[in-house]
Amino acid sequence: MPQKAEIKILLAQPRGFCAGVVRAIEIVERALEKYGPPVYVRHEIVHNKYVVESLKAKGAVFVEDLHEVPANAITVFSAHGVAKSVEEEAASRGLPVLNATCPLVTKVHNQGKRYVSKGRKLVLIGHEGHPEVVGTMGQVPGPVILVQSVEDVAELDLPNDEPMAYITQTTLSVDDTRDIIAALEDRFSDLEGPDTRDICYATQNRQSSVRDLSKLVDVILVVGATNSSNSNRLREIGTEVGVPSYLIADGSQLNPEWLKDAKTVGITAGASAPEVLVDDVIDALRRIGPVTVSVLPGREENIEFRLPAELTQRQPRPSPVMQER
Repeated sequence: MPQKAEIKILLAQPRGFCAGVVRAIEIVERALEKYGPPVYVRHEIVHNKYVVESLKAKGAVFVEDLHEVPANAITVFSAHGVAKSVEEEAASRGLPVLNATCPLVTKVHNQGKRYVSKGRKLVLIGHEGHPEVVGTMGQVPGPVILVQSVEDVAELDLPNDEPMAYITQTTLSVDDTRDIIAALEDRFSDLEGPDTRDICYATQNRQSSVRDLSKLVDVILVVGATNSSNSNRLREIGTEVGVPSYLIADGSQLNPEWLKDAKTVGITAGASAPEVLVDDVIDALRRIGPVTVSVLPGREENIEFRLPAELTQRQPRPSPVMQER
């Protein structure tokens, strides 16, 4: 049987964890160290099974409803953010809360509140049912109109001179929202929106890097979870430019058939996928045949977000519903 020819592996740069994800995971880990298990986390802290299972092993308990949290238990809100009603429920029960909402998501919440306070009708560009979208719609004190496509904009039952504003789900890039924003601009004469520099840098950087990668490889492997919006989008981008692209959780899901004609394989990872899973996929490729690994030049990310003060100060427990704002 002829030996498999050497596979050249190119790693996208940047890939994997963003600063918001790093902060969210560190909040849970520090809470476990400081207060001891169990620590209750509302919703998956980030959308990655490996991360969630690792934190479970350390004593984190993941719940979808605050009713599942015992009285006085340390409670963490996930990186996706929560609706105001969830904060109010936690406050009414006196739960000590650590808020792991990504600061960029919080920024979107505040942008939405500001637009509504100015009397504008607010549009949120995002995916229906995504936890971040649910949280954002629940944070703004007024109606929020969700649009997911250019067609949705055309169907809005509003006069063209209505004072309007828009915000976007952070896991959508400038490229993802460009057509919808253009449709809003064409439709409404009085429209405000955030500066494009406010859109999540991590999402944009990872999408740009997978586009660069797609010019050089025969197959793209995206490491990430199926319920991760940004990971799915990375796979879609690869497919859109004509490169066979597959989303896999780890090396166990690698199908050798995908690689039978491939000389160069590109690997990237969603913002919630740890580097250990990228290494696992590379090890799976090594079991198929010899490989060489190199990293594409790309944008460096040096952003760090501050942890909640309760975790960095000598304070016994967080006060009920203390939030990082």
